[in-house]
Amino acid sequence: MSRPPAPHGRTGRPPVTSRTQIVTAARRIIERDGWEKLTVRGLAAELGIGATTLYHHVRSKEDLLVLVLNHYLGQIERPALPGDPRERIIAAATAVHDAAAAWPWAVEIVTTDGFVGLLDESALWMVEEILAGAEDYGCTPADAVYIFRSIWYYTAGEVLVRANTARRRAGVLGPFSLDHIDASRLPRLAAVGGEEWAAVAQRDTYETGLRALVDGLLTQTTPKPD
Repeated sequence: MSRPPAPHGRTGRPPVTSRTQIVTAARRIIERDGWEKLTVRGLAAELGIGATTLYHHVRSKEDLLVLVLNHYLGQIERPALPGDPRERIIAAATAVHDAAAAWPWAVEIVTTDGFVGLLDESALWMVEEILAGAEDYGCTPADAVYIFRSIWYYTAGEVLVRANTARRRAGVLGPFSLDHIDASRLPRLAAVGGEEWAAVAQRDTYETGLRALVDGLLTQTTPKPD
């Protein structure tokens, strides 16, 4: 008696989906379609598994985005930080900026107070170093948190504005112009003009502004009592 033909493909239980597979597929969707298009069901289809199976690993879209973000931040190489507290704050904040600029979509996910509670320890070293630098400078823990939050607001704003400006240049939001300004009512804006404003906006002034901000914040805070 002849044997029946062997079945094609895998049979039995589906393959176990690993954290790395989930993150890799999620990043592929984000880079291809944008983070807004990422859904648990869409990711399950990308992986070739059922949504129910994926829900054993992630509970929601936010859970999935945080998983991807933690994986990304955990892979960032830690630079050698200076011993001077002020310079350590600036170096750590610059690392935050560079990580955010590489993934501006992620900034939109964490532009809420308390986002640090969503991140893994391996992703929080930048926050830790800013707090430590501020306290080593002489700030109270509360002032250190205030300094970090102020730096984050500045950094997040910088990253999002530049990302949206890049979209504008790509024709998504239309060209920048100040031609509609009435010089009799807004003489300073009219005198600057759209071209000069755009030229200034293209300069990379993050570090200059960061240093000014950090200096101002440190002079405002109250040193810890001896």
